[in-house]
Amino acid sequence: MKLWSISTTVRNPERIRSFLKVFRKLEGAVWNNDTQKRYQVLLLQKKIYGSNSSQFEQTLSKKHLEWLHSDTFTNEQAEEILESKNYKGDIQMRGRQSFNQIKKMGLAYIGEGKKVKITTVGESFLSENYDLGDIFFRSFLKWQYPNPSTNKYAEKDGYNVKPLIATFHLINRVNTLCIEKGIKEKGVSRIEFALFFTTLSNYINIDSVAEEIISFREGYKAVKENKTIEKFAEEYFSSHFFEYKSWGNAKDYADNIIRNFRLTRFFYLRGNDFYIDMEPRRKIEIDSLLETYDASAKSFTSKTNYFVYLGDATLPELPWETKTKLQEVVKLLAADVETVENDLKSKKISVPNRAPIITESDNTEVLKTTIENLRVYRRTLNDAGIHAELQLLENIEGCIESLKNIFKSKGKRPVELERAIAFGLHILNDAIKIHPNYPVGDDNQPTFTAPANKPDIECFYQSFNSICEVTLLTSRSQWVNEGQPVMRHFRDFEIAYNEKQSYCLFVAPKIHRDTGNTFWISVKYEYEGQKQKIIPITIQQFVEILQYLLRAKKQKSDYFLSHKKIQELFDSIILATESVSKSDDWLAGIPTLIDKWGETIAA
Repeated sequence: MKLWSISTTVRNPERIRSFLKVFRKLEGAVWNNDTQKRYQVLLLQKKIYGSNSSQFEQTLSKKHLEWLHSDTFTNEQAEEILESKNYKGDIQMRGRQSFNQIKKMGLAYIGEGKKVKITTVGESFLSENYDLGDIFFRSFLKWQYPNPSTNKYAEKDGYNVKPLIATFHLINRVNTLCIEKGIKEKGVSRIEFALFFTTLSNYINIDSVAEEIISFREGYKAVKENKTIEKFAEEYFSSHFFEYKSWGNAKDYADNIIRNFRLTRFFYLRGNDFYIDMEPRRKIEIDSLLETYDASAKSFTSKTNYFVYLGDATLPELPWETKTKLQEVVKLLAADVETVENDLKSKKISVPNRAPIITESDNTEVLKTTIENLRVYRRTLNDAGIHAELQLLENIEGCIESLKNIFKSKGKRPVELERAIAFGLHILNDAIKIHPNYPVGDDNQPTFTAPANKPDIECFYQSFNSICEVTLLTSRSQWVNEGQPVMRHFRDFEIAYNEKQSYCLFVAPKIHRDTGNTFWISVKYEYEGQKQKIIPITIQQFVEILQYLLRAKKQKSDYFLSHKKIQELFDSIILATESVSKSDDWLAGIPTLIDKWGETIAA
């Protein structure tokens, strides 16, 4: 038997969306070898596949690398690059593999006449204001084994499970057993997930597997003393007749499943991110799922029926979307919001105004809107608390250390960088609002990076507005991926908030010369006919700005940096383009400008 898993071919939800956008160009076409090949060629040509991958590039010739790194290249050139890779199974096989992830999620399928079809869930994902958490939740809610799309997890081999729902049931059962035994309930560890969840092939085994987890937990100390976890895992998988490649492979499966399940917003991490548990703020919804679904798989007569069901955004009906249940959710959220408000008020932190809460409406759509508004408002409250707490010296020092050690982070570094920079922007001054666009769970922890169609962070001040874009890229791919998109995001932001002057802060480990030159042109000359105010700095330079503020606060405990002082720094960097003739000289002068500015606030 095989461990169940979520494909690791495309780990980034934004890349899944990009794969789907390209696939949409084929809608209505017959899915044959030619179309499959065309799909893979288009993915390469659009720089969605192969771009920024050292593994992909390492075997390419100089000519092919030049094509790949150019602004645009032809279908013929893309096909020649792919042919040079000598893939086993040819290019069309790669096209089928690239389609697999969007197929498994129910975003698209091959329908009547073997024609390409985008589902209603897929269309929702392609919309401008899509809800990533809702899309992943509805997709995973219906994902099951066995299913007509694969023979790997067949009913004859004992598979009968919906993994997401089984995960809810198994965590719930483990927590219940802990309470009965007087043990602290804490969800399940990543080790336990890798061992016991990926091998849960049949829903009827949920109770017995929960008992195994408790026994393992109670004997874990002995396991560590007498044998390695790798040895234990090998014995466990063997005794349960599961294929075992390596402990690293099992952990990778588990980490990827947890990462994807977190996107649904129904799970949260605790215990320094080592344990995963059910989100307590969604207790009513989760309890409704547990009461309604036992995690058994549905029966389907054909692949098409399965994929139509998987991709239907209206199915299944969510068991809590009744008037009574929705009213309960509203009341639970209202109580939670009131608790957060009172906590902030006790700390003398200003609480933003909110609209009256409607709890007794007979209209389910009104109640659902109220629930969404309450969740958004709770995030606003949490942001207000974060802004206040980050003014403490120890938290400023913690943010600085996080940025200094970003490449040592054990978490997902792009997410950690966006979060650390957002915290730094909170620290700096009296912003009206710092709004990171990365999706968050109900615990206000980011679940992934900001979507590709929005700035990473939006900042609103009394005298001006700004966006902040961050990246870990340092090679020429930084320019390919960030140059035009950053200027485009910024121009859209300038148009949307044209009542004030706008700036764009761009932060990277280092600024590639091509990126710097692109921004230089937009600042000194124009982008789409008008100059822009873009400030490209390194992570280290952002750290130095925070360090100057830290010095000032240590000298005077009540010191608070006005946003106008940040504007002075931004303006000095923009003005510097007038006195130099090359982008390299402009970038080279930024550290001096930061030091000069910093001495004025830390004097």
